[in-house]
Amino acid sequence: MSPDFAPVPRQSVSDGVFHELRDAVLDGRFAPGESLPPERQLAESFAVNRHAVREAVKRLQEAGFVRVVHGGGTQVLDVRRTAGLDLLAHLARAGEEEPRTRLIRDGLEMRRCIGVEAARLAATRADAQARQRIVGAAAAYRGHDGTADGTDRAFWAEVVDASDNLAFRLSLNSLVHAIDANPGLMDELLADDRSDRTPHAELAEAIAAGDPDRSAEVAGRILGQAVTALERHTRRVARRRTRSA
Repeated sequence: MSPDFAPVPRQSVSDGVFHELRDAVLDGRFAPGESLPPERQLAESFAVNRHAVREAVKRLQEAGFVRVVHGGGTQVLDVRRTAGLDLLAHLARAGEEEPRTRLIRDGLEMRRCIGVEAARLAATRADAQARQRIVGAAAAYRGHDGTADGTDRAFWAEVVDASDNLAFRLSLNSLVHAIDANPGLMDELLADDRSDRTPHAELAEAIAAGDPDRSAEVAGRILGQAVTALERHTRRVARRRTRSA
């Protein structure tokens, strides 16, 4: 028997306040060390009740954007020093094009580093069932047309899970959120990965054979494709801007 659920609003008022304040911190309208306006003033500015503001500020605090000082207001923090990996998803949804492109570059480089080491660890730590799942996930690339159907995501989830490193898995989750925030560009950058240009079967075979060095090398080749694709994309954008100037 299904439990009874109440209807869920498309976006709560506090969500909207949170997003506005988050973006104001990320784009520098509130600099580190500054204080947010008082709760009453924010409620008036957003035309919402103070409870919505309070909930939004609580989320900002949990995400590492601000610190609530009792009797001293709400202080904006330097998110580079206080936020966690979830900041990647926030940054991907906010800000101007150039900073967002740099963030995507940083994320792809992190993806490559994690993937290489995860593949190395999977080759030494994975049990027989995990190795079999990785081989099966690689086989899904046969005849694949390169579209974003989750084939690549499923493969790397198996590799990272087989590395038995929770920090890698949580990092992968954050990277996935950032990728989902920019689907158009990421479809372009991940096209070679998704079309299996550098065969994932080769990596699966190396992990199954328990060869950590070969696994790391092949993983680097696969994951380096998106970094190279972003470099090409950045050069094309720069040329277009030059011609239109």
